[in-house]
Amino acid sequence: MLPKYKRILVKLSGESLMGDKSFGMDPAILAQYAHDIKEVADLGVQVAIVIGGGNIYRGMNEAETGIERAHGDYMGMLATVINGMAMQAMLEKIGVFTRLQSAIKMEQIAEPYIRRRAIRHVEKGRVVIFGAGTGNPYFTTDTAGSLRAIEIQADVILKGTRVDGIYTADPEKDPTAKKYESITFQECISKNLRVMDMTAFTLCMENKLPIIVFDMNQPGNLRRVACGEKVGTLVKV
Repeated sequence: MLPKYKRILVKLSGESLMGDKSFGMDPAILAQYAHDIKEVADLGVQVAIVIGGGNIYRGMNEAETGIERAHGDYMGMLATVINGMAMQAMLEKIGVFTRLQSAIKMEQIAEPYIRRRAIRHVEKGRVVIFGAGTGNPYFTTDTAGSLRAIEIQADVILKGTRVDGIYTADPEKDPTAKKYESITFQECISKNLRVMDMTAFTLCMENKLPIIVFDMNQPGNLRRVACGEKVGTLVKV
């Protein structure tokens, strides 16, 4: 099948890399994600990736830890770079050309984030991994994913999760929850469906950037989504 999208941004949560572990990374999950991304890149789709850092560090309650919010957020940004390096290593192991760009300068391990350079990389068929969030505290990696997708003019954000779409309620807690095949941004807001944090969600809505929420842990799903099959839930204007 021919791909439906020319340029995509894949947003992965840090927790998804844990697999069945309670912390860190599961090499089997990393390998599966890398093979799925290679499969899509081999179709000619231009791929960028943003990964969260929750498997290594999550912002903690300042009252409990004594670590102020901004300081904790910078720690989380460093965690996303570690995840980005792991994904880069796994992709390059199977023959995918990659670039890791960081919003915080760390020249020895990553390029600084430069929008034009990022676009040039994806145009040349390299998979670009964006690390360190937006480079600013108080913003999530969902917001970083939305921002980078808009900046590089991606056609869609593919948000890989553990569930196969957006439901009327949490399907892991409520067996009667029903799945949406597609839904508008306004419906998500009115129904209080938390697809992303509001800053990220509003960015996508204002820039008419569709989001597809799907199960990334099912091998081959990424290719099916990229080829336009009805997998997951489409959020559109």
